[in-house]
Amino acid sequence: MIDSLAVRGAEVVAVNIANSLLTKNVDSFLCATRSEGDLKSKINDKVGYLYLDRKQRFDFKAIFKLKRFIKHNKIDIIHAHSSSYVFAVAVKVLYPRVKVIWHNHYGNIENLRGFFLSLLKLLSKKFHAIISVSEILKKWAINNLKVKNVNYLPNFASLQDTNEVTKLKGKDGFRIISLARISPEKDHLNLLRAFKLVNANHPDWSLHIVGNHNSDEYFNLVKLFVQENNLIHKVFFYHNCIDVKNILSQASIGVLCSKFEGLPITLLEYGLAKLPVIVTDVGQCKKVVINSNYGFIVPKEDEIALSEKMKLLMNDKDLRNSISINFNKHIIDNYSEDKIIEKLIKIYNS
Repeated sequence: MIDSLAVRGAEVVAVNIANSLLTKNVDSFLCATRSEGDLKSKINDKVGYLYLDRKQRFDFKAIFKLKRFIKHNKIDIIHAHSSSYVFAVAVKVLYPRVKVIWHNHYGNIENLRGFFLSLLKLLSKKFHAIISVSEILKKWAINNLKVKNVNYLPNFASLQDTNEVTKLKGKDGFRIISLARISPEKDHLNLLRAFKLVNANHPDWSLHIVGNHNSDEYFNLVKLFVQENNLIHKVFFYHNCIDVKNILSQASIGVLCSKFEGLPITLLEYGLAKLPVIVTDVGQCKKVVINSNYGFIVPKEDEIALSEKMKLLMNDKDLRNSISINFNKHIIDNYSEDKIIEKLIKIYNS
């Protein structure tokens, strides 16, 4: 269960899991509670699908519709991603035999306060298990929620072939990509400041920001920075893109400079696409990019450190190649779809 099918991290994970469970002979269904989106086209035809179009947090018409769907399909477990746990617990109250597992993707959950923290603590009494995408989130759940079955389960990436729609601008072999929705926690302004520092001495290189946005104040600040610093011919934006494999195949360096993360699916996708990576030291990122053989870890909100690592990779093609090969093997060996799904099924069976 997921609130929407917009192209974002938790939503991608939900679709990937629903599709992958089929390979293990698990009857798999996917429910979008609030809105659909571009990820709908990536759902396997054999995955049962339900869209509720709920209008408010406790939409009773939608709750009863989901209850009927669960009973009809003899569903045992609701695997609720992110904020959809609220709706999952509402259904459990009406249909107690179903079990609720909450999948926590919130990299910034340590700063959760007030009503929403109280609500989570209250509703977590109905959880049978919690899945955390980082060891930090697992520790937080153990310390703050009264749930005995708390697990750390890494995300996994799956780069599927789709229609190749997106063509990146700029020069082949000289593209830096950031695959993340445009929002304050992803800190695109820090990325732009770093790119500005390296731009003058690396005129062939361009920056490609691929991610959805709400045309809000932060997005306007990002666009304004590009305009005021004469980067409009070097920085390019792409919205509502689902051909991720095609997009990443056109890039030479992958960057993720978030302020908060759990375990970003983007980082794993960079690895599958054989990109050398630079990522901020947040969430589980350091545990994925263990050392400089696999990529570079930099402090968050530090454009100087980020720009230095960008220059290092931009100046050395051999280094980019060696890191990309090492990182690709590391991701395949440790974050493969098959291994993660087997661990997930053990959690279900527990």
